[in-house]
Amino acid sequence: MSQDIRAFIPASCDLLALGEPAHPEPAFGWVRNELFEQLAGDGFRSIALETDRVAALAVNDFVQDGADTLETVLSKGFSHDFGALETNRALVAWIREYNKTRPAEEKLAFHGFDASTETMSAPSPRPYLEHARDYLGLDLDIAGLTGEDEQWSRTEAVLDPAMSPGDTPEAERLRTIADDLMTRLYARAPELVLATSRAEWLRARTHLTGGLGLLRYHKQSAEPLELNERISLLAAVRDALMAQNLLEIREIEARRGPTLVFAHNLHLQRRPSYWGLSELKLNWFGAGAILASLVDDRYTFIASSLGRSAALGLEPPAADTYEGALQTGAAWSLTNATAVPDARTRTDIKVEQGYFPLTEATLNGADAVLHISDASLIRP
Repeated sequence: MSQDIRAFIPASCDLLALGEPAHPEPAFGWVRNELFEQLAGDGFRSIALETDRVAALAVNDFVQDGADTLETVLSKGFSHDFGALETNRALVAWIREYNKTRPAEEKLAFHGFDASTETMSAPSPRPYLEHARDYLGLDLDIAGLTGEDEQWSRTEAVLDPAMSPGDTPEAERLRTIADDLMTRLYARAPELVLATSRAEWLRARTHLTGGLGLLRYHKQSAEPLELNERISLLAAVRDALMAQNLLEIREIEARRGPTLVFAHNLHLQRRPSYWGLSELKLNWFGAGAILASLVDDRYTFIASSLGRSAALGLEPPAADTYEGALQTGAAWSLTNATAVPDARTRTDIKVEQGYFPLTEATLNGADAVLHISDASLIRP
């Protein structure tokens, strides 16, 4: 066991994925921040969080150049209400301070890698496609095809296929337009980069990729399938978009250094993901499983687990569980996955606690495990 993350990173790794088993427990965010400070000293030059990639452009503008204010970018630069987390506030503020004294090539970059979706809703693709249209200087009526944004963003548009605008003639036309815009963006790249900059070209591509992703997500939501299959396929589409975003982020960051990725274990594990919730029994391949199959040893996954958490109402684990086997006197520790003893999955979990215990599948698909013995011992 160790607290030095460098011992768990192979030389070939350029995507270091750090999972968390429960979004509501802030201890994992504090440990993430500490580890990223270590990694920044060892050549890591970027971090990618489970938040909207397009919105996160505002956060990167702030940490790189001081554009806008911390309060503003926390409000508009995160999805899923993650900007309200004190751990993310501290991370963004620290990166900004770190970058103030660094040359451009050594500045840390902030990325989101999630699709522009919430759990039960997905916004209109209109603003994303309009950004690309305007960058290309074209005269296209995007709004006339999308109609009111609310018809896309309402919960019913995802949960009820009959209420989805994702399979209408207008949506089909939008997908054709978006595909054509991407072709034009690449075809005119020399001219556009010369007239603006490579950064602005990449920003336009990020918006267009986000818009295309939303059109695909809404198309899937329009499929009249049994509930489990519907939601499983929506989860699969979202994670496929996550994987695509991470591949593009690595394309951007390849010459500067490796990237730390932080998201839920379910998104990052190498094995298929499973989520049982009430009558839902969801199965899909997460972004980590997709990436591991495409980039091989460039991808390293550190799963996380939790012993006790007052915030979640989680009591200390039984000794014969994976978490029990990982309990130590230290607040947190890192362990090679192969060194974790055989055990069982803990079962003293309530759905409302939001904690996903370690399973054999997660462990077998991980390179190491970050275990927090008692979340109350973790301080900012």
